[in-house]
Amino acid sequence: MDRNIIKIDAEKQLKSRIRVCAYARVSRDKDAMFQSLSAQVSHYNKMINSNPEWQFKGVYADYAFSGTKEDRPEFQKMLEACKAGEIDLIITKSISRFARNTETVLKVVRELKARDVDVYFEEQKIHTISSDGEFMLSVLAAYYQEEARSVSENMKWRIKKDFSQGIMWGGKDNYGYKYDIDKKTFIVVPEEAAVVKRIFELYIAGAGFQKISSILNSEGIKPMTANEWSKNNVKAVISNSNYTGDLILQKTYRKDYLSKKKCKNNGELPMILVENHHAPIISKTVFQWVQSEMKRRTSKRKVQQKTAKTEQG
Repeated sequence: MDRNIIKIDAEKQLKSRIRVCAYARVSRDKDAMFQSLSAQVSHYNKMINSNPEWQFKGVYADYAFSGTKEDRPEFQKMLEACKAGEIDLIITKSISRFARNTETVLKVVRELKARDVDVYFEEQKIHTISSDGEFMLSVLAAYYQEEARSVSENMKWRIKKDFSQGIMWGGKDNYGYKYDIDKKTFIVVPEEAAVVKRIFELYIAGAGFQKISSILNSEGIKPMTANEWSKNNVKAVISNSNYTGDLILQKTYRKDYLSKKKCKNNGELPMILVENHHAPIISKTVFQWVQSEMKRRTSKRKVQQKTAKTEQG
């Protein structure tokens, strides 16, 4: 019997598509920056979806987050997707958009490389999964970190110079005032200013924080950042020296340019008092009397609590 041999071709294997995402970031909360971020997101959507060898896995975009910080929400969300094995390639504009901290760049890149996730930096034309990728990254990341430090030092100098001239930096609305970003000063909001005056008057008349908040809530008066008044809201108003028209600068400071952690200034740096900086709502005499009265009431309450505890014991 003749042997009949037939060759059976192997089934063609479909080439799996590379799962690709993009990362974009802008560091400042401004309209121009938001437009820039929107343009980046649109660019990456089109770029990834137009490549037939790529599978679109989204664009992660952080708005108004510094590259020196690692705890950016979208950045962390992207890393979680990589850990879950959902991404093969990350595309980003540049090393400085990815991170400005050398330690962060190298740590994250190495973690991703261990999971076979490549990062491509468009401006530098670097693939981190390549043999010389990490060396180039370490050099460039160090450069960008030094640039961030230099920018931070220049900003500190500008802020210090403006402080010496009584000019605010990073002001925000206070209840009773609207912050004018162009003139860098406070503008009185008459309706709110009337409430501020009433809070002081009620306190002087003997009402406590809780009583005052109850009165305001019963009349449907809303605070600036909450649905209703609380003891803390009232205390914050009564303790705010801005209502005297004076301004204290450098109440807080940034610990360092990498963490950008805001710290309360407890004497680490000099503060600057700018008298008659803006229109007052409360006289300085009334404000100082109320501060002394707050201390007196607090001291009296502590004595009462200590006495009650002793009697119970």
